[in-house]
Amino acid sequence: MSTKEKIQKQIDIAEKKANQYEIVLHNDDVNTFDFVIDALINVCEHSLIQAEQCTILVHYKGKASVKTGAYTDLKPRCSKLLELGLSAEIV
Repeated sequence: MSTKEKIQKQIDIAEKKANQYEIVLHNDDVNTFDFVIDALINVCEHSLIQAEQCTILVHYKGKASVKTGAYTDLKPRCSKLLELGLSAEIV
């Protein structure tokens, strides 16, 4: 692979990453672990294990990225999490 091809591949990867957004879920003292796990399963389409791990990360670190993708996909998901009373934002 030539140097030019390597550089173009790196640019393509960087452009893909630049168009990615994340839903960041913040910890609160209101919602239970089970409620947050159920919300992540239903809204973000997580598996049970993935939802449990994200919930533990949010609890101990204060926040965690729970979904990555295009803004148009994340906006309704984030809105639903907010409707459920969770603290979330798109970054």
